[in-house]
Amino acid sequence: MLLSSARAATASAGLGRRAASSLALKYSNAVFNAALHKSPQTLNKVQSELTALSSAIKSVPELNAFVSNPTLSANDRISGLSALYAVAEGPKKEPVSDITKNLFVVLSENGRLGEAHGVIEGFNELVSQYKGELTVTITSAAPLPSDIQRKLESSLKQSQAAQKAKSVKVANKINPAVLGGIVVDFGDKTIDLSVQSRVTRLNNLLQLSV
Repeated sequence: MLLSSARAATASAGLGRRAASSLALKYSNAVFNAALHKSPQTLNKVQSELTALSSAIKSVPELNAFVSNPTLSANDRISGLSALYAVAEGPKKEPVSDITKNLFVVLSENGRLGEAHGVIEGFNELVSQYKGELTVTITSAAPLPSDIQRKLESSLKQSQAAQKAKSVKVANKINPAVLGGIVVDFGDKTIDLSVQSRVTRLNNLLQLSV
């Protein structure tokens, strides 16, 4: 089920960023449906494995280089996948689920390991929706002062979307590219109050006036 669904997601090449995100979401849906079809327990296990893998790929240069290189030989891909599975096993060396293994096999075969982060993010969003959770991400150029973050969290939790959710998780993500201000992502909505957004709008207006 997962193998066929994920392979079908690779029909076109030369995809841009938006298309690549759409492709990652197809993999996310395939993994989510396959895990939930087995059981809620399997869904939780796959989420735990993918969360561990996401953290490892971000923090271990060798793993990051592995998923970022689509030109590796078959033997190198096998070795790299073994390293990823070892991370997913965790300190208790629990067997990795077939669903997680199949996902990375398909990504590897199709030269799409670079989509791993997007696939995992999309999968986590689907799990959150299934569990009635609302994850709110506040992106800023630098860590927010604790008093400002508390006020933002309080305001966000009063929103209509938050009131409908069973639980609300608020996280502060750091991205210097926003320059200043904040970008708030919750559900399928984005509130862009960043300096970068204002600069971009100004640049667009200047180009139109030339």
